[in-house]
Amino acid sequence: MPAFDRPFATGEPNDAFAQYFTGRSYLAPVSTDSSVVVSNVTFEPGCINHWHVHHGVDGAGDQVLMCTAGSGWAQLEGEEPISMVPGTVVRVPAGTKHWHGAKAGSWFSHLAFITPGEGVSNEWLEPVDTELYAALPVG
Repeated sequence: MPAFDRPFATGEPNDAFAQYFTGRSYLAPVSTDSSVVVSNVTFEPGCINHWHVHHGVDGAGDQVLMCTAGSGWAQLEGEEPISMVPGTVVRVPAGTKHWHGAKAGSWFSHLAFITPGEGVSNEWLEPVDTELYAALPVG
């Protein structure tokens, strides 16, 4: 891995979820407390996850993404992509189709957590259209 200044460990290859990513990602647990699990996810340049939805009941299931290093994208369905740089925080309400990942020319790390509660689950969907991603600024 090239020099990539990040405050959290890169972790291990995210092989358990590799089928839902275009490119290679890494996963490092930051907190495994059963009430709120926090993970650092690192994406190689050009790596993004597929569209997906987090489900939950009565305020549960929101995803919060906090960029800690590099540069990436997050997009909620029907909205413009959000450029993420260190300090950017994106809240994805439960039930919202979205994707996130690295810009084509940059490594990207974010902390991710889901608000805990009843009915929390994740539904993986189709890959992001390659033309949509290719049209985004590289860095």
